[in-house]
Amino acid sequence: MAGQAAHGSLWSTGTVRLVVPGTQAAMALDGGPRHRHEEPMTPSIDIDSLRERLLRGDRAALARAITLAESKRADHRALAATLIDSVLPQTGKAIRVGITGVPGVGKSTTIDALGSNLTAAGHRVAVLAVDPSSSRTGGSILGDKTRMARLSHDPNAFIRPSPSSGTLGGVAAKTRETMLLCEAAGFDVILVETVGVGQSETAVADLTDFFLVLMLPGAGDELQGIKKGILELADMIAVNKADAGEAEQRANAAASEYRAALHILTPASATWTPPVVTISGFHNLRLDALWARIVDHREKLTATGEIRAKRRTQDVKWMWALVDERLHQRLVGSPEVRRRTAEAEAAVARGETSPAAGAAAIAALIGL
Repeated sequence: MAGQAAHGSLWSTGTVRLVVPGTQAAMALDGGPRHRHEEPMTPSIDIDSLRERLLRGDRAALARAITLAESKRADHRALAATLIDSVLPQTGKAIRVGITGVPGVGKSTTIDALGSNLTAAGHRVAVLAVDPSSSRTGGSILGDKTRMARLSHDPNAFIRPSPSSGTLGGVAAKTRETMLLCEAAGFDVILVETVGVGQSETAVADLTDFFLVLMLPGAGDELQGIKKGILELADMIAVNKADAGEAEQRANAAASEYRAALHILTPASATWTPPVVTISGFHNLRLDALWARIVDHREKLTATGEIRAKRRTQDVKWMWALVDERLHQRLVGSPEVRRRTAEAEAAVARGETSPAAGAAAIAALIGL
């Protein structure tokens, strides 16, 4: 299925083979098992062909391009950078919306309903759903396709679950590259669903044009516990689960408190005052009005040049994020560096070396 290309898979003009990390066993994706002792081939990747198919909107090519960008192999990263650079002129036209909220607020349900409304209106919607990675195993659930039943079967939608891999704010390390590849493939709405478990959401705002914060009804304690930084980043607050009757009354009361909280903050833009609305993702209530606000924001800030300026600033931050990634790769890419890093960690853990001295020793390994 598009968007579910396995990490670590290799492709060529012949049979595509899935290689199980940590083993030499391989299995052909056409169903034919390979002998366990057989060494997997290293197929060539035709970037020109992949680019042409991507620009035609080929979903399989998009999935493969994203897998290439998410790969940790140095040669794959270089090929992905070449591919992304070549399609950059075809990117930048989509509306990029970051959506966050605490677990249980109904992010996936709301995105499923909103995305279905948009595809019905003629849009092509890509959902980049970032799942939390385990800090112990690095694994993630990647279950968003099961929570977005309608969109997962919609030919005009593309859902890409992606592990956060410990990155700040729950944004996958390659979410930005994935977003650009989706735009190159013709998707004109990009929805980035974030973990929303209390990490800094600044990373989300640095990826998108519009930052939507979903809240639960019954502000009270939730309002006291909300981080000021999230309110300052929000372009709109939507109180979800505003169903009929008592639930709607609680949602309206919560919305009033959030409006009061926003009133004491200085808006990020003189052009836009963040509104507070009530919705029901489950019942698809007032989602059209929510989208109309997002479009209004886009039109107003495009006219003032703020969207363009924001994206240029984001590009600079992206550059520095790539610098950080390269430095990290130098630390983990060499067996000798990994060995000496482990020795420095052990020395600090035993109290033989101070953390500052340990950090200096590790930095020296990569010439810093």
